[in-house]
Amino acid sequence: MSGERDDVTAGQIVRLGPADLIRVGITGLRMRKVRAALSALGISVGIATMVLVTGIPASSQQALLDRLTALGTDRLKAQPLVPEGQEPIKLPPQAATMVARIGPVTATSEVANTHQPIRRISGGDSDDTAALTVLATRPNLLRLVGGSVHTGHFIDARTAGLPTVVLGYKAAGTLGFDHLPVGKDAPLLQLGDGWFTIRGILDPMPLDPDLELSVFVGWSAAQHYLGFDGHPTVIYAKAPDEAIDSVKSVLAATVYPPLPSFVRVTNPSDVLTARRATQNAYSTLFVALAGIALAVGGIGVANTMYISVLERRREIGLRRALGASRGHIRGQFLTESVVLSLLGAFAGAVIGTLSTAGYALTQNWPVVIPFNTILLGIAASLALGVLAGVYPSVSASRLTPTEALATP
Repeated sequence: MSGERDDVTAGQIVRLGPADLIRVGITGLRMRKVRAALSALGISVGIATMVLVTGIPASSQQALLDRLTALGTDRLKAQPLVPEGQEPIKLPPQAATMVARIGPVTATSEVANTHQPIRRISGGDSDDTAALTVLATRPNLLRLVGGSVHTGHFIDARTAGLPTVVLGYKAAGTLGFDHLPVGKDAPLLQLGDGWFTIRGILDPMPLDPDLELSVFVGWSAAQHYLGFDGHPTVIYAKAPDEAIDSVKSVLAATVYPPLPSFVRVTNPSDVLTARRATQNAYSTLFVALAGIALAVGGIGVANTMYISVLERRREIGLRRALGASRGHIRGQFLTESVVLSLLGAFAGAVIGTLSTAGYALTQNWPVVIPFNTILLGIAASLALGVLAGVYPSVSASRLTPTEALATP
């Protein structure tokens, strides 16, 4: 029959542009709002899950990076090991100066164990000082390790040669100080045979617990009042993140050329590396689960479109009888499938973004939105929409007007 031809005569052909197809597709979905919403829900869940499982770990990792950077992830710490059955190695007094000559190094500092006991305390509540270490230090130490002063002041160029000390956070707690008295004489510590004025107390330094249990004395003051020999026990070096590995590889040999194997070099970012590995493993697992959810959503769209074709056979027949070509029918149902998938994708992206931002803000993390994941999810949804709509649209276009209109 002439009505069963693929297209009607040239004079009767109705051309549908992309805008027309989109309008027709949206109209078809609006006529079945609940079913369309339920079908798009599967896509939305998949995309929202993908955004969440990449956005939340990214926000957490950025918060960790920011904190570690503030505390000093761009620095290295070199200290001598104690050879078995031998005397501890003494680093040369000029070790920090030699490290400063390494090209990428931007700053150095040093501390040294003076091996002086704390004999007496005035104004404190504890005499338990065995766990505390008296360290000679440079004025720039606090800036290099990312520390801060809780109360009072740190050692500076003016006081480095005076008999003053600064307490680490835990050292202050051990000695019975949580702040310095205001309007009263500053408390004193007896180190060796001399008395030292407590000048300040530091904030916690979680990446340097040994410094938290220390009492700091200026380098010159330690030499003058405590008989310190000038040999450092720990060297700190700061360098840009991209140069840390190269500096780390030569730091031991620079600090102690005779036996570099007896110098241990550490980096606070080593902790971050282990945490990243754990986060990446879980992120990969969750992304795989999100991909499965997205695929299930695509199957739901395909099922909806196929049922839609079965229910709308009379509509298809009427349109074919009025001049719609097979291409028009294919385009209509394929457009509906794609629009349905994209609506689900955009809804999922919005839900995932808002959920990620909300959770990050409640944790006081910086908000990191994984835009690459969002774009990838939308592209995957578009592909799913095309795949899910191919079979239903082809099935619909194969119906002749006679077959379609004869459907009860």
